[in-house]
Amino acid sequence: MSAKTLLITGASSGIGRATAKAAADAGWNVALFARSADKLDKIAAEIGERALAIPGDATQLEEQESAVARTVDRFGGLDAAFANAGMGLQTPGTMQGDPEEWRRLIDLNVMGLLYTARAALPALKKTKGHLVLTGSAAGRRHIAGSIYGATKWFVHGYAGNMAEEMREWGGRCTVIAPGMVNTAFFEQEKPEKLQPEDVANAVMHALLADPRAAVREIYLMPQN
Repeated sequence: MSAKTLLITGASSGIGRATAKAAADAGWNVALFARSADKLDKIAAEIGERALAIPGDATQLEEQESAVARTVDRFGGLDAAFANAGMGLQTPGTMQGDPEEWRRLIDLNVMGLLYTARAALPALKKTKGHLVLTGSAAGRRHIAGSIYGATKWFVHGYAGNMAEEMREWGGRCTVIAPGMVNTAFFEQEKPEKLQPEDVANAVMHALLADPRAAVREIYLMPQN
């Protein structure tokens, strides 16, 4: 049986990087997509022949379509796509916030995620594959004035809608909703919070579930 293949956006650090390593350890091929070519090359070198580094911008549909095409060409198909690329805001709130920063946030957290789905679905349909989306605890509750949180509410709603659509042809869709994770998203280290590997393990749990079981959401929070 040939190895399965996973494409990850936002793969150069944090959750994406940890998921790439976890998937490779589980025997999957991994296509790594992000803007930082140097970081991708380093991760791909660490993983070896199972990895393909594809530098690109998740806010550009054509670049994501090219990434899917290169992945299929290299590994022979696509079994899962993880729309993980995302960003937060430096200036939160509506009155104090920066509208240009909002635009960048929506372009990546919403449009970039939609582009991953749009680019990957034709290939996933051929394999009865799996779409995984990075949501957030912020997309499950109301946070005063949070525009970032509102983008994650979109992700959670879209994930449920895609799960209903994909089940029609045997595919699955999962939203991964972590609380605070110790990544570069925060300026200071958060060693007592969730680690990227914890989220990667959640992704792999969903991907490796028996085909009869659709794990539609995994919500994980730090104990402290």
